[in-house]
Amino acid sequence: GWSWKQGSSDPFTGRRDYQVERPLLNQKQLEELGRWSSVTGTHQWRTWLQCSHARARALLLQYLPVLAWLPRYPVRDWLLGDLLSGLSVAIMQLPQGLAYALLAGLPPVFGLYSSFYPVFIYFLFGTSRHISVGTFAVMSVMVGSVTESLAPDEDFLQDLNSTVNETARDAARVQLASALSVLVGLFQVGLGLVHFGFVVTYLSEPLVRGYTTAASVQVFISQLKYVFGLQLSSRSGPLSIIYVICWKLPQSVVGTMVTALVAGVVLVVMKLLNDKLQRHLPLPIPRELLTLIGATGISYGVGLKHRFGVDVVGDIPAGLIPPVAPNSQLFAKLVGNAFAIAVVGFAIAISLGKIFALRHGYRVDSNQELVALGLSNLVGGVFQCFPVSCSMSRSLVQESTGGNTQVAGAVSSLFILIIIVKLGELFQDLPKAVLAAAIIVNLKGMLMQFTDICSLWKANRMDLLIWLVTFVATILLNLDLGLAAAVAFSLLLVVFRTQLPHYSILGQVPDTDIYRDVAEYSEAREVPGVKVFRSSATVYFANAELYSDTLKQKCGVDVDRLISRKKKLLKKKELKLKRLLKEEKLQRQAGPLEPVTPASVLLLTRRSLSPNLLDGSTLKALGLPQPDFHSLVLDLGALSFVDTVCLKSLKNVRGWGIPRKSPGGGRAPVVTQLEAGHFFDASITKQHLFASVHDAVVFALQHPRSGPVSPVSVS
Repeated sequence: GWSWKQGSSDPFTGRRDYQVERPLLNQKQLEELGRWSSVTGTHQWRTWLQCSHARARALLLQYLPVLAWLPRYPVRDWLLGDLLSGLSVAIMQLPQGLAYALLAGLPPVFGLYSSFYPVFIYFLFGTSRHISVGTFAVMSVMVGSVTESLAPDEDFLQDLNSTVNETARDAARVQLASALSVLVGLFQVGLGLVHFGFVVTYLSEPLVRGYTTAASVQVFISQLKYVFGLQLSSRSGPLSIIYVICWKLPQSVVGTMVTALVAGVVLVVMKLLNDKLQRHLPLPIPRELLTLIGATGISYGVGLKHRFGVDVVGDIPAGLIPPVAPNSQLFAKLVGNAFAIAVVGFAIAISLGKIFALRHGYRVDSNQELVALGLSNLVGGVFQCFPVSCSMSRSLVQESTGGNTQVAGAVSSLFILIIIVKLGELFQDLPKAVLAAAIIVNLKGMLMQFTDICSLWKANRMDLLIWLVTFVATILLNLDLGLAAAVAFSLLLVVFRTQLPHYSILGQVPDTDIYRDVAEYSEAREVPGVKVFRSSATVYFANAELYSDTLKQKCGVDVDRLISRKKKLLKKKELKLKRLLKEEKLQRQAGPLEPVTPASVLLLTRRSLSPNLLDGSTLKALGLPQPDFHSLVLDLGALSFVDTVCLKSLKNVRGWGIPRKSPGGGRAPVVTQLEAGHFFDASITKQHLFASVHDAVVFALQHPRSGPVSPVSVS
């Protein structure tokens, strides 16, 4: 056991001195004291195959969460808040749906469809209460890069006047977007069913923020053609943004520029009013909706399209369209982009969902979120929608206006349905420049992420490197290739950081059992005769050689040179032994004959050779320099897994000097149990595995070795 003692108190400070005493325990004694036993693995697959009423009900509630929470919905407490929240979100959803459809390269009405079907499907299958599913700028610009590259304007030029057949172009792009949405949904549902929700963990926060910042820059650039009234041919690839910036800006339409500028100023002023009066207003001012209504009325009354050449939204058909099966022949062209969009959309949704869940005290199931988003995109694709995720701005509004559940989402989708059926055609004269201005103003939050550069420079420069590489790769390579390059770089950076970990020799801090790097702590002192070596990362094939080299360097032992000199001296001894045996044999042949046996040869040899020649092959016997320590403590606390290269490196440590037998015979016990695949298991020979560096040092001091270095490991 261990004892606790309370010492005397300091008369000046009143603080008491405490002393904790406990005996030195090795692994075997610790397991006997704690009655260790191996844990038998549970076969979870057996429960998956069980068939019962309870199991069927649990599966139904797991994959259709609305059946679990809707019967217990507190109508009096939550209904009013959800109604107001749903109305507020719908007011934002309308202009954003129209605007983000332009980002996707589609007619605006398909943004309204994408704001209805997926939202209602998520109401049935989602587990987050506060995120607002629907159109989102990053997803829309990713879809737009696909539609504009696979259905460019050049493919729909009319022969007579070289104008673009917009009807055929839009039909082709809608077909591409709906097939893409179905494929994204299939990816997300499949990943969710196989519990692959952890895939988003490979997208670190700096990567996601750098990616969304680059996407916001691309969104900003893509809207310039609507702000300046330019007619640009569709381009995609690494130089697409440079092309948009450098070409045709002098051909701007003045009326369009003035319209966009006025709309932007109005949106900014109303946003400032919202921020200033938010304490006094029950609901925020619907600035986008009011701006759209005012711009539509002015455009219709003044005739902006005919008098000033301002491009407007155009025909918005009333009513819903029937479901259409996707063109499966397009899947091969879309599979890579679909997977990237599926991962990005899920990453955005789950990150926001977990933030709100932590704030309000409930749990979000990442795998069910994948299924819910997948079904939203799958069903939406059948009804001519493009891929969606969740919007941060709408989610914040849904929470701040009293939303408690996804009933708010259902209310907003029903409001959008009314607009699609009856009110959509009223926005036919809405200038596209106003939608572009609304998009640009809403990018403020993502563009403010440029401040991450300063904060990451102070906090973690490796994360800053990931942010910058992600941003630059996304800008130059577009969103799909940029994401792939960013993920590959972040994973390679992890490998690189494990390849070059921090190695240190530990020393004991005076009057404690704490060991720290002697290079960083000036008062830490090495224990005489004992070297304590630590690596900050696990040892595996990528850094095993560096581990061995650094160990030799830190310990001041040139093992390779010692082994080379040792081999040369042993070879000389062998040649001298053969020469003396030959001389002994000649002397015997000159005298009386006597049968030669191995015992007699050994006896005669011992008489003839010097004691140093038969003393063995130790460093001391060979006259070679010996290390100034008798025990080496390897701190393996950072070891998370073991491979064969790691085992060989540890065995090479055994080879310093003469390979020493363990106390029970055989090879070094730690290496033996590592090779057997029972790392820190009951099969360990217990003499050389300790729970702390201090215990290992105490053992090494209690059992000093006069021979070669004794490796001791620390778990």
